[in-house]
Amino acid sequence: MLKTNREFLPIISVQGAVSSPVSRAGGGRINPEGYPEYFPGTGGIVYNIKIGDNACKFIGDHLEPCVSSKHTDADKNGAYMLYSCIGNEAVVVSGDAKGAKGFVTGKHGGIDHVMIHFDDETLEKLVIEDKIMVKACGQGMKLADYPEVYLRSLSPALLDKLNIEEKDGKLRVGVAKMAPASIMGSGLGATPSASGDYDITLFDKAITEKYGLMDLRFGDIVAILDADNRFGRTYQTGAVTIGVISHSDCCVPGHGPGVTALMTALNGKIEPFIDEKANLKDMFL
Repeated sequence: MLKTNREFLPIISVQGAVSSPVSRAGGGRINPEGYPEYFPGTGGIVYNIKIGDNACKFIGDHLEPCVSSKHTDADKNGAYMLYSCIGNEAVVVSGDAKGAKGFVTGKHGGIDHVMIHFDDETLEKLVIEDKIMVKACGQGMKLADYPEVYLRSLSPALLDKLNIEEKDGKLRVGVAKMAPASIMGSGLGATPSASGDYDITLFDKAITEKYGLMDLRFGDIVAILDADNRFGRTYQTGAVTIGVISHSDCCVPGHGPGVTALMTALNGKIEPFIDEKANLKDMFL
């Protein structure tokens, strides 16, 4: 097991509520060919899309798997977004589903949602504005023997489940897919990298086919090559960022499946390898 400072990490409550889908009048999105598209987007309870499902084939725009949540107060939602980490336990604390447990699967910047997985029985009981408490833990976690590796939104529970090998002073990390930083879009340059996500754009067919990116799944652990997410999100030759697919593809130029950063390092300290089981579904369910 990797040595960490986990024994000193606080476990703190942050709370949101099931968020409603929102749409401006008209509700269309303009695709790269200049035509409007009309289909579901962020927010709500999505009954038939969960971690492990394809993130590119459902008809939608930035679809968020299972349950989307946020706090209506901006400052409190900032804490909810920042402190929630992938793999943290989430508990419904109001409504007919009170007491049901799930876990955090992603964070979506811009709309500022935290995505949470629950089982089907819980989904049928949940309604918009039901409250959800997350036992937040993970921000501030460090690897004792790898100070060059920065951890972001990674819970201790997920760290223990990742396929990580120590070899020659590096961390070899199992990922479902890899993508070059050259196709990263919305969210590029944004800070902090400990909150939200940024998008893999899939408009270049050659790169998309080369890396098999149309097969990306919600909950996939992925590697972004030549990407530095230590503080903001930027291109850096030799850097590698490990993240998780948090939301679906999008028809809008510069957008695509979202990646919430989990760990990042310069100078080859992280070395990804393909592991077909590198998905939150395989790890937690």
